[in-house]
Amino acid sequence: MSTGMIVMLVILAVLIIALVALYFFGKKAEKKQAEQKAQMDAMAQTMNMLIIDKGKMKLKDAGFPSVVIENTPKYLRRSKVPVVKAKVGPKIMTFMCDAQVFPLVPVKKEVKAVVSGIYITSVRGVRGPLETPPKKKKFMDRFKKDNKTNTKSKNKK
Repeated sequence: MSTGMIVMLVILAVLIIALVALYFFGKKAEKKQAEQKAQMDAMAQTMNMLIIDKGKMKLKDAGFPSVVIENTPKYLRRSKVPVVKAKVGPKIMTFMCDAQVFPLVPVKKEVKAVVSGIYITSVRGVRGPLETPPKKKKFMDRFKKDNKTNTKSKNKK
């Protein structure tokens, strides 16, 4: 066997081992995520709240209690998270929001939110449905639309 063939076989073996390891780590993480989701659903409660402000900011800048910051993994402390400031009853509180729910949260409107601790898992409008933001265009769709308008303008000339 040539040295090139041996190198290719070693690289192939390493890739196969890496894929198998990723498969098992993924299964383990999936089980852990399902367990956490079930725990959050058990603690969930519905609240009426007036949304004051929303934005993405670092955990330290968001004004969460020190217990929350200590319990988050170190690699996530520097990342930006969706944060919502809301008035719940007479109190103004800071909530962390689910990434899929964050675009749906309206500012300066009253909503019914399903909250688990300080984490907002879903939002419904109190007075009518919430406005869904328009979907962002994909990168390639921008060029397709531009080409259609360019060909129409060329045909008119």
